[in-house]
Amino acid sequence: MTRALPPFIARLDKPVLAAFGCIVLLLLVGSLYSSSFLSPEYLLQQLQVASFLGLIATGMMLVILLGQIDLSVPWVVTVGGMMSTAAAGWGPLGEALAIPFGILCGMAMGLISGFGVAYLRVPSMIFTLGMNAVAQGLMVLRTGGFAPQDHSTETMHFLATGRSILGIPNALFVWVAVAAGAIFILGRTTYGRAVYAIGNRERAAYLSGLPTQRVMMLAFMASGGLSAFAGVLLAGYSTKAYQSMGDPYLLPAVAAVVLGGTNILGGRGSYIGTIAGVILITLLQSILSVMQIDEAGRQLIYGGVIIGMLLVYGRQKKAG
Repeated sequence: MTRALPPFIARLDKPVLAAFGCIVLLLLVGSLYSSSFLSPEYLLQQLQVASFLGLIATGMMLVILLGQIDLSVPWVVTVGGMMSTAAAGWGPLGEALAIPFGILCGMAMGLISGFGVAYLRVPSMIFTLGMNAVAQGLMVLRTGGFAPQDHSTETMHFLATGRSILGIPNALFVWVAVAAGAIFILGRTTYGRAVYAIGNRERAAYLSGLPTQRVMMLAFMASGGLSAFAGVLLAGYSTKAYQSMGDPYLLPAVAAVVLGGTNILGGRGSYIGTIAGVILITLLQSILSVMQIDEAGRQLIYGGVIIGMLLVYGRQKKAG
């Protein structure tokens, strides 16, 4: 007689289980190259790094569930970092408003993208790529093409690098809070059900009375805000914002979402899978660094693993 799987495991998709399996495999492989790879301190450090990607992947997942994509991530991250540090130079009031100001700037960029995609019906790949160029132009115009001299606030640095409770990074607590909100919204609210419905069949969702345009615009606003929030934390982590600080996060964010089982065409996916994808991508980057592989080899292995897993798990059919 076969033994039934626990309900939690049974509900997980095969891509999610595969992602968690790959995490265990990477941990084992990493431990062969470094005895400290499985130490609590090293794992907490990796989770701290994963938190920045986790924020971006959360917004990216919302957009991908709708059957869209957000290619404005790189420079929206930079907008969040640069504008928050710029606000920090305005005095005591600016320091208090630095974090929300950076996030609001990202949300404004997302609002424009959402309006263009939802109401003007421009393909998201084209519109968000254009918004990325606009954001880049604005930041280069503001800085004159040079590295900005503004510094992050103590609060930004504390959130990004501090450890307040039991030695756990504060950035991880931030990601946990955002993750809890995402799980609740997607699983327990009308908005979450609307996101899945639109991703499965937008026209059917519209004919059933769902405010498809508003739902889509809010998703892009969330993606912009979360990308900018990650930029705020990255600026706090390095104490300064810098040009192109968001460039390394676009492909990993998309890959983390899809490797976690979210259908790239929309309509299907769980946030637990995205968590697994983020950790998997972070560990993969880390182990390539531990193995001291040169940059060219790291890019080849990193890209090959992502493409291979996407070919296997990135082509599920939509539900329904």
